[in-house]
Amino acid sequence: MRTERKLTRLDRVFARLDREPERPALLAVPEMSRHRFALFAGSLAFYIAIVWAVLITSWLVRLDWQVMFFRPYQQWPEIHAFVDYYVVLGQRGPTAVMVAAWLGWRSWRQHTLRPLLALGVSLLLLNVTVGAAKYGMGRLGPHYATTIGSNEMWLGGDIFPSGHTANAVVTWGILAYLASTPRARRWLSALSAVTSLGVGMSTVYLGTHWLSDVLLGWVAGLLILLALPWFEPLITRAEAWILDLRDRWYARRSRPRPTRTPVSAPVVLTPPTAGREEAPSCEHAATTRTRAPAYLAPGPHTTRSDRTPVTPAGSRRPPHADRHARNTASTARHPSGG
Repeated sequence: MRTERKLTRLDRVFARLDREPERPALLAVPEMSRHRFALFAGSLAFYIAIVWAVLITSWLVRLDWQVMFFRPYQQWPEIHAFVDYYVVLGQRGPTAVMVAAWLGWRSWRQHTLRPLLALGVSLLLLNVTVGAAKYGMGRLGPHYATTIGSNEMWLGGDIFPSGHTANAVVTWGILAYLASTPRARRWLSALSAVTSLGVGMSTVYLGTHWLSDVLLGWVAGLLILLALPWFEPLITRAEAWILDLRDRWYARRSRPRPTRTPVSAPVVLTPPTAGREEAPSCEHAATTRTRAPAYLAPGPHTTRSDRTPVTPAGSRRPPHADRHARNTASTARHPSGG
């Protein structure tokens, strides 16, 4: 009796992946709609408001100092080990490798470079904008603060805005940006928002960032994701240029090489069949004359068994003057007469 094999969970996953189309025909590219533009403008205004609140040493700076003196890592020491691992979700190296691996698989599956190029553009924007703000404002962190109650600006620091938070927003939010269905985009957006806020609060717990650093980093990452539709034409041109470069490289590799003069094969001498001799062809005879082996004389050769025996003519004995040939009548008479 033949029974069917029970499918495992891994088999079901691969079966689901096999049903995924290689090139989605209705994959919508996000555009800068009015709704998105309104979100971008509101986020930019919020970004400027946070920077201004820190510059004038407002209530936000006082809140930063209160949270720092509270020392969360001393209030809840039992979660310190978990937070040390959770904060890695905001580090650029590990998160970029994980997301790039997933988007690389999607690029190979869908035969398009757009996922990887979108990730590269977002990380480039993150490095330029957040890096410039960090070194431009030069705020010191809680562990290096010099004056209680001050905003610690322009003192050579590099923590405002929080790089961990902004990187978590961009790295995990790019998955929502590249989602193929609106439902997946909504769920991934909420998940990336919660993950990035959790990473930011982890840095506050560890005492490496102010609370205002986390808020500004979260908004900075959101601004990058909202501005990505403006870079979609650049991504399209970059993909076309890369694919054209690939095609030209393939064409250069498949170009026919110059033909070489063929080398003549060595001549093989085969004896003719027994009982009859075959005349060598003109080509074979010419080749034999020009490239005859050293151990053979020029010309056709036969085996010893095919040669006709030759009867020697005449006697092999040397001639003598006092001897007569056999079977011949003597003309001279015997001296005794007869």
